[in-house]
Amino acid sequence: MEVLSVASEVFPLIKTGGLADVAGALPAAMKPHGVRMRTLMPGYPVVMQKLKKPQKIGGFDNLFGYPASILAVDHDGLDLLVLDAPELFDRDGGPYVDKTGLDYVDNFRRFAALSLTAAEIAGGLLPSWKPDLVHVHDWQAALTPVYMRFGPAHATPTVLTIHNIAFQGQFGPDVFPELALPREAFSMSYVEYFGDVGFLKGGLQTANAITTVSPSYAQEILTPEFGMGFEGLLTARLSSLSGIVNGIDTDVWNPQTDKNITETYGPNSLKKREANRKALSAHFGFDNAPGPIFCVVSRLTWQKGMDVLAEVIDDIVDNGGKLAVLGSGDPVLENAFISAATRHPGRVGMVIGYNEPLSHLMQAGADAILIPSRFEPCGLTQLYGLRYGCVPIVAHTGGLADTIIDANEAALAAKVATGFQFSPVSAASLRQALRRAFAAYRQPKIWARLQAQGMKSDVSWDMSAHRYADLYSSLLAKG
Repeated sequence: MEVLSVASEVFPLIKTGGLADVAGALPAAMKPHGVRMRTLMPGYPVVMQKLKKPQKIGGFDNLFGYPASILAVDHDGLDLLVLDAPELFDRDGGPYVDKTGLDYVDNFRRFAALSLTAAEIAGGLLPSWKPDLVHVHDWQAALTPVYMRFGPAHATPTVLTIHNIAFQGQFGPDVFPELALPREAFSMSYVEYFGDVGFLKGGLQTANAITTVSPSYAQEILTPEFGMGFEGLLTARLSSLSGIVNGIDTDVWNPQTDKNITETYGPNSLKKREANRKALSAHFGFDNAPGPIFCVVSRLTWQKGMDVLAEVIDDIVDNGGKLAVLGSGDPVLENAFISAATRHPGRVGMVIGYNEPLSHLMQAGADAILIPSRFEPCGLTQLYGLRYGCVPIVAHTGGLADTIIDANEAALAAKVATGFQFSPVSAASLRQALRRAFAAYRQPKIWARLQAQGMKSDVSWDMSAHRYADLYSSLLAKG
């Protein structure tokens, strides 16, 4: 089976969040199921700099007003198709925002170009390759099935995966004439969304199958609380909706071989984590006092519950804990964590930004990872935590609820617990979860069992890849 995957970011070339990890890991996970997956992505500067000997295999004289090339290249085992359109993607900022943090005003054009290119490839643009199925990710690629509906690839099945329904790609109606779509596409059946143009909305209307990244999130987005305005549309398409939990790349995230950490270890050699704890403490300037180290690797936003976490930092310190934070986002929240680090030198440390090697060391050296998200489609950091013996403390929502077994009395007695869940997302509820975690930490045998059980959890892509393969096959069988 030949599958075209379309994503706006792919690890290890470029990453702003979990989408990149999924797009980077899924092709290898699908190979054992007889799926050859080629991934189409934009040619951002950081991507173009990393490519070695790309070959031009197609292109456009005029893609929304600009010339563009399609480059084929193998990178770290990924079979990539890169859309090289410098006028659209050669920017000094990030993939979506400029250096000041503002969205590029032509994002509609940039990602319409990505989607149209995917649709043209599905329709036979490349002389030597044509996919049997197209799998697109999030709003940036969601116009692909819309373009396909009105083009030669209208019979090719499509899958749209929602990684976070809060990001919808909504633009004013004035952009529609620039999208190279027929007039009828600006209707409720396609991209029209409360008078605007909705990229994700168009994909939800036209994709043959819709997946999201955990079973619980698939149920949550059918409700007004989590559906972000799409709950009615998704309910109408319920028979096409499913939740398939993400896995992680267990070669990249492997504490027994990880070159980013000070000392490697496994579930039977947890004492070796101490070297990583010391390295982490040195990096964040922690003192040598005993007590658990909690870590956060996250965007600092309301969605991620970082305001709630900021409320309980003093409690963590008062109970003998320490907190290491890696992230960026809302300036108010950034300042709240910086202020806490100033109040508690040697106990609270803050690094603004994102640092992939440091994130590995944090999972290997901290005792627990805090994820108090108000909603979390899947989440990957809790899976990394399980893999590294960094016990997750998570809100009971979405993929967090699906992947962490709460350390209640029954689960502890059965020796199946892997972390701590709490609900609702409030300071009081988080404090209670922290009290439970502190109590468990003071009993080394119980804590070690939580770590070891988590490390035995299957966080790979094996089961999820099997479900994707079944979904692909079912769509092709419908012909």
